[in-house]
Amino acid sequence: MKKNQIPYKMILPESEMPKFWYNIQADMKELPAPYLNPMTKKEITADDLAPIFASGLIEQELSTERYIEIPKDVLEKYHLARPTSLHRAYNLEKALDTPARIYYKYEGANPSGSHKLNSAIPQAYYNMLDGKKRVSTETGAGQWGTAISIASQFYGLECTVYMVKVSYEQKPYRKSIMHTYGASVIPSPSNLTQCGRDILAKHPDSLGSLGIAISEAVEDAVLHDDTNYTLGSVLNHVALHQTIIGEECKKQMEMIDEYPDIIIGCNGGGSNFSGISYPFMMDKLQGKTKTRFIAVEAAACPKLTKGKYAYDYGDTAMKTPITMMYTLGHDFMPSGIHAGGLRYHGDSPLLSKLYHDGYVEAAAVNQTEVFDAAVLFAKNEAILPAPESSHAICQAIKEALKCKESGEEKVILFNLSGNGYLDLYAYDQYLAGNLEDEIPGIGEELDRSLGELPEIQ
Repeated sequence: MKKNQIPYKMILPESEMPKFWYNIQADMKELPAPYLNPMTKKEITADDLAPIFASGLIEQELSTERYIEIPKDVLEKYHLARPTSLHRAYNLEKALDTPARIYYKYEGANPSGSHKLNSAIPQAYYNMLDGKKRVSTETGAGQWGTAISIASQFYGLECTVYMVKVSYEQKPYRKSIMHTYGASVIPSPSNLTQCGRDILAKHPDSLGSLGIAISEAVEDAVLHDDTNYTLGSVLNHVALHQTIIGEECKKQMEMIDEYPDIIIGCNGGGSNFSGISYPFMMDKLQGKTKTRFIAVEAAACPKLTKGKYAYDYGDTAMKTPITMMYTLGHDFMPSGIHAGGLRYHGDSPLLSKLYHDGYVEAAAVNQTEVFDAAVLFAKNEAILPAPESSHAICQAIKEALKCKESGEEKVILFNLSGNGYLDLYAYDQYLAGNLEDEIPGIGEELDRSLGELPEIQ
């Protein structure tokens, strides 16, 4: 197939959908440093994780097996929305007048509106197998909360979602969807947990953060025997589940005889970036390709570009495992940007290690240029993207314009991880000219929070 004859949209036959998740730990030259128990500060064991995670997920978290079979029941649920389409962005290419060929994998057409359902379904499934009655979780912008609410009702589980307060107020219809699927949605920080009460005592007007919401959800799970905690990003098993994206994408690009020179994803905790990148990263780790991988974060929460590679807690109340990762400090409080899913202080340990070892690049972008890119994309590709996903679009446009300057015909692939149809308040603020890029005091806040990192012998 000639390059100028590639269709606008590639649909993978359902029979070709991958049957296995890919575990990048099997191919990494050096694995990340082990998790540490937050109480003893010793290397964590499966028994340490048992009070909050399903046994099947713990097994996946610690596995170094290259391919892990997707359970039949999970695969059947995936078929409700998968395979997803791979698009050639012809109209965007024309608008940019670039020789680059731009592709995007669209994960926003499923009932949750984002890629998050890829991990929510197996997490609910494994908790059902363990006989749990309820799951607790956090959510930033609401995509993960929506996804786990849907997945929980698939398997007859109750669901409690601690939603970061600034997003709870900005995105009311996310709450409506979660309520429709039977979830309880609580603005975080709340008075329902001790860690929430402690935060409110110090900061009554707190906007909340993912670190705080995680603390509340973990505390909830620990105090109830019938409840486990579920996490929408960061951990190894979440990245594993999301590789269904990249596994499909590799097959789709093979169908059109293409291979990406640059792969881009937005980066909050690392799930969607990992999902599209890791199946292609395997080729780079094995010395077969020289593809560039770019993780794009919010300038208001720049853990890769300005953070420190160190052991830190995954939550504000210091209840989660201590993880070697790029971090801004576990009590760093980002400004209330509209990309709520990117307001996390740390990053995936796998992604952090790959970045530290030079396999991944990082970029930080401001929210006005992000929405500039989002609107340009929407006008040309007829999809209104989520603010988080628009960080990837913004960087893809920058790379395409570099190709225009150099004349290089590079293949650019990015993950359009979700739609923005419940983020219209953010678009209203942008169109009214009310968005700001200035982040007052971020340097001082960063110095303070990094000074609170745990001391590890």
